[in-house]
Amino acid sequence: MTEEKKFSYPKTFLLGFGFFGVSVIWSVYNAYVPLMLAGKYGLSAGWIGFFMVLDNIAALLIQPPLGVFSDRLRTPLGRRLPFVLLGAPIGVIAFGFIPLASALPLFIMACVILLLSMAFWRTPIVALMPDITPSKFRSQANGVINLMGGLGAVLSFAVGAKLYQMDPVYAFWMGSGLVLVSSVLVLILIREPREYIAKKVHLAELKSGQGERNKLIDNIKEVFAQEDKSASRILLAILFWFLSYNAVEAFFTLYGVNHLGLAEADSGFQLTYISLIFLIFAIPSGYIAARFGRRRTIMTGVSIMAVCILLMYFLPAPALVNKLGSIMGFGLYPVSLVLMLAGIGWALININSLPMVVDMTDDDHIGTYTGLYYFASQSAAILGPVAFGGIIQIGGNNYRLMMLLSPIFLVVAFVMMLGVKSGEAQSGR
Repeated sequence: MTEEKKFSYPKTFLLGFGFFGVSVIWSVYNAYVPLMLAGKYGLSAGWIGFFMVLDNIAALLIQPPLGVFSDRLRTPLGRRLPFVLLGAPIGVIAFGFIPLASALPLFIMACVILLLSMAFWRTPIVALMPDITPSKFRSQANGVINLMGGLGAVLSFAVGAKLYQMDPVYAFWMGSGLVLVSSVLVLILIREPREYIAKKVHLAELKSGQGERNKLIDNIKEVFAQEDKSASRILLAILFWFLSYNAVEAFFTLYGVNHLGLAEADSGFQLTYISLIFLIFAIPSGYIAARFGRRRTIMTGVSIMAVCILLMYFLPAPALVNKLGSIMGFGLYPVSLVLMLAGIGWALININSLPMVVDMTDDDHIGTYTGLYYFASQSAAILGPVAFGGIIQIGGNNYRLMMLLSPIFLVVAFVMMLGVKSGEAQSGR
């Protein structure tokens, strides 16, 4: 018998600690690993771009199949939590070792172990949200979870910038400590629905014919073969807006240093502003979608993001860094205000896209469609930084170029969303 789902803010906030841990790791990683690669190891922009997509390659290869696997897994902990139990501790150790590496091969080894371990548990922990949340509340619940993720990013950028000034090691150790605490809280306080809990691990079922039919490629073919193209169009939209966002995020600190003339720590701190506003608008974005519809809300967010990124291209550098004030010793500039507005747009997009995807399938395939969501987003995260890094290098290390190219992908995403006709909140699920 299927357990009736109920929306609970306390339970959703507790589940959000899992996403908090993921956000802490990647916020510190994306802000400071490029600086270490450029400064400590002397890599060029093209090689940095390639290195920064290794995490996405790992996620692309691991996360979608694990979404399918977790749909059918049954253990005493449930079908999602075992992945946290195995993956989080390894990630904690590997992340703490990254700044201690004395040579590039050791640095790469620590990063690869981190990337594999984090990819192992991300899709299952995200799929747990729709497992325990009714359809009509999934945007709101995703807002809560992303609020926790935004809090992790703000702590990472703001506190991490101060710690990085003192010693880069401290910023990474802070990340490891926060991930350890957050994953322990999830394992202790979250319980999966009863129908997914078994006294023994059911491995025999995973070798059935049904398991063969649920392979990733088959799922992709099935989505694109559907008469209703909503699922395929939103997956393509996700691909294009992540192409835009991840490329900008991967190179923003270098854009701030090389084009705007900011100090390294100050440039890294600027990402706090987009994360802070994302945090503030995470829950409201879910309620906005409940009022006006997920599709319309997402398209509004895409438009806001495109305008903000274009402003960072067309406005001259002196105008973008004309100091308006300071926070925690770091600058508040016009570019900071642009990033805040971009944070609103990104919240409108990101909070509502996963709920749209999982509401295009049934409860038995939530992990599978969560995996497809990550297949689209991680494919973009692989292609974006590599392509943008190559273009920047060809353009004479002109990091401003990404602010001109990025909006093009947002326009394509907007066009894709025009044809999405399903994925809104459903009653009775």
